[in-house]
Amino acid sequence: MATPLSPDRMVAALKAEGVRVVQVGNWRTHNRNSRGAWGPVNGSIVHHTVTRGTASTVALVRNGHSTLPGPLCHGMIAKDGTVHMVGWGRTNHAGGGDPKVLQHVINEDYTGQLHPTRGNSNGVDGNAHYYGWECENLGNGQDPWPAAQYDAIVRVQAALCRAHGWSAKSVIGHLEWSSDKVDPRGFAMTTLRADVAERLKHPAGWNPSGSTTPTTPDTQEDDMQLNDQVGIGDWMPRRWPDDKGLKDKKISVETALGSAYGHSRVAHEGVDALRKEVAAVTAQLAEVLALLKQGRA
Repeated sequence: MATPLSPDRMVAALKAEGVRVVQVGNWRTHNRNSRGAWGPVNGSIVHHTVTRGTASTVALVRNGHSTLPGPLCHGMIAKDGTVHMVGWGRTNHAGGGDPKVLQHVINEDYTGQLHPTRGNSNGVDGNAHYYGWECENLGNGQDPWPAAQYDAIVRVQAALCRAHGWSAKSVIGHLEWSSDKVDPRGFAMTTLRADVAERLKHPAGWNPSGSTTPTTPDTQEDDMQLNDQVGIGDWMPRRWPDDKGLKDKKISVETALGSAYGHSRVAHEGVDALRKEVAAVTAQLAEVLALLKQGRA
């Protein structure tokens, strides 16, 4: 049983473990705390998303959908191993689960895979007790788990266990929490826990033989609105020096998108017209060449 990590401590723990982190918008305060408690926390649950495509998946787990408001997890682990932080606090990821499983996780006294009792899917509010990690995968047993993604899953869980002083037995799959869940599908939780346990035997920055650590820097993604102002570059005022609208070198995102669309349509129509003119000239040239050939015969 532990107090949830602060956002800063979580990011620091992930970085120390060698995880590439993207911080999405206002993730530090994006939560469902108004609906109930979060913490003390007892463990971490691994899920799969049933989606493909990183951008759309991030949007889904951040915002939720018509029947389940977001955030749907704390972080989304993409195919390339990047961890996108989308919420911190209570999130809609675990739902109800087996109280016996919770007790096993608290005591860390089980072996093998956990099997929740059928019919206990609404027994305990898992959103209050667990960190939640959605992993980008269709969950059909056919969609692969790239090495970079699986390595990141191991590192994320190890980072949490290391920060709280937990063993790998504090990490479970959603299918081990609730009898009506099947995720994550594609690797065994016993294997994942074994790999987390191995990491915990080494310093946080440890790299297994043959593995690689992310090399791209951490980034911050901000939610962009259509009325946000963006820089247009020095070249535009130089190209159109008398345009008063370019004096501050800023335009709204909406204007930029609209202008880009308008110019692309004009360009497309111009290219179509030019194509027709070229085709007509080519046909006339062919006629001229045919006449010249007849004149030589």
